[in-house]
Amino acid sequence: MPVRPDLPTWRSLMFVPATKDNFIAKAHTRGADAIILDLEDSVAPAEKDAARRALPAAVPTVSQGGADVVVRINRPLELAVADIAAAVMPGVAALMLPKVMGPEHVKLLSEAVAAREAASGLAPGAVRFIAIIETPEALPALGAIAAADPRVVALGIGAEDLSTELGGSPTGDALYVYAMLVVAAARGAGILPLGSVGRFADFSDLAGYRDSLRRSRGLGFACTACIHPAHVPIINEAYGVGAADADRARRLIAAFEQAVAAGQGAAAFEGAMIDLPVVERARRLLARARP
Repeated sequence: MPVRPDLPTWRSLMFVPATKDNFIAKAHTRGADAIILDLEDSVAPAEKDAARRALPAAVPTVSQGGADVVVRINRPLELAVADIAAAVMPGVAALMLPKVMGPEHVKLLSEAVAAREAASGLAPGAVRFIAIIETPEALPALGAIAAADPRVVALGIGAEDLSTELGGSPTGDALYVYAMLVVAAARGAGILPLGSVGRFADFSDLAGYRDSLRRSRGLGFACTACIHPAHVPIINEAYGVGAADADRARRLIAAFEQAVAAGQGAAAFEGAMIDLPVVERARRLLARARP
């Protein structure tokens, strides 16, 4: 399926606990394309209400450098409804939905968000979804979840939670199959595959992190989330489009269009033959190039 034209051009998304004022104050300086204000795992149960109350001040603070704002809500429905009521506001681009159970779960939350959009004066569909799969039960429904609602713009797996549920460890080998299923489901729905293959808890091994991201980009991932600011520039490099790559893509497309105009279905380009699938990859690369 073609990539949806309305998708964000995210490379890096950085988590910030909604209750940590010192992290929030600096978040806009880190260079992330999106800041995820977290109401879930990084917020203690007793602090959930405080985290919700912090959102109106946190949203403009973290977005002042131009980053999109995402809010990760909680999974239990009673918490999710309260989170949605607090998070759906001007300036919030998307909600991250943890532990998605299936397409009906996505549709239910979309209905709740639509009501809040109407009450807040937002355009219908203004708030997007990032669906995160963290249980084995949801794996067979990946394709249906990815296509469940127009709000869904990205699909990923929660490596730690899914590994725990599977009785394994969050290593690249253990998660490879599920990661590739996410890529296939997301690409089949025309949305962004979010994530990478590997475990990156060691913040000192930035070279290893860079290598893993390059591998993950080659496997088809488009963007990923992180918790440490040191990872942001590495993600942007690995998942971004460099000036040289963009220039080559433009030349490649121009060469192919010349060949088509001459009645040919393929063309020679810089020592190789190119045809429509190669050109389509170049077009998709340019679509992700940031200004």
